[in-house]
Amino acid sequence: MSLSCSVTGAFRLFDSHCHLDLPELASQQAQHWQQAQNAGVAALVIPAVQHAAWHNLLNLHRDQSSWHIALGIHPWWAAKHSLADVEWLNQLLQQHPDDVCAIGEIGLDFALAEDTFARQQQLFAAQIALAKQYDKPVILHHRKSQPQLLAELKRQQFSGGGILHAFSGSQQQARAFLELGFKLGIGGTISYERAQKTRNTVQKLPLSSFVLETDAPAMPLAGAQGEINTPAQLARVFELLCQLRSESRQQVAAALWQNTVSVLRLSV
Repeated sequence: MSLSCSVTGAFRLFDSHCHLDLPELASQQAQHWQQAQNAGVAALVIPAVQHAAWHNLLNLHRDQSSWHIALGIHPWWAAKHSLADVEWLNQLLQQHPDDVCAIGEIGLDFALAEDTFARQQQLFAAQIALAKQYDKPVILHHRKSQPQLLAELKRQQFSGGGILHAFSGSQQQARAFLELGFKLGIGGTISYERAQKTRNTVQKLPLSSFVLETDAPAMPLAGAQGEINTPAQLARVFELLCQLRSESRQQVAAALWQNTVSVLRLSV
């Protein structure tokens, strides 16, 4: 599968998951954003991973209107947080309701040590409750945890939808989240030959199911393992997705943009 294609200025791309605030990208933030724009990226979402990032992200959003933000506690950082931090998030949402497009990156990661599971689940449940209270979509992280994520969403009767970040899996797994109003985040995973099940799923589901993402600086594409991923690589993800679809590139680009805007309820 060729990775040499590039996006022309005819398309607007939306990176629905890019950690532009993390140290690997923050030192050259303006340069990375310019390169992304040159590649056709017109907007992006920066999800928080821990409470220490929240005020910085609010400032970034005020400075750059094309950068949308999500605030939350990532399960990798669960051990550093408590329900007091969720209450702080509650206060920030009260103060800045229109600046935060989603609660994220939140979720469950059961590839981590088992002694983290209880705290992960406590924080995840509390953040879903907060998203429900403020009628915000969520950006979900998952590893070995899709059934547990679905169980909590259903337990709380959460209907706000959102994005299942870094989707990989079968049609059956995908449809369980699609039925709850989620979109599937498609990134560099589809560049790997071992991801045949995910590529088959991307070919068969409706185009309305997907949004694009890089997860920069993580999730490099095949052939770039060990390198820092950047939002400019969204153009390559887009081309790979187009190769899996029967629609025209124009149709794919327009649908992906609209999917992102609609699921995050943005006015852009």
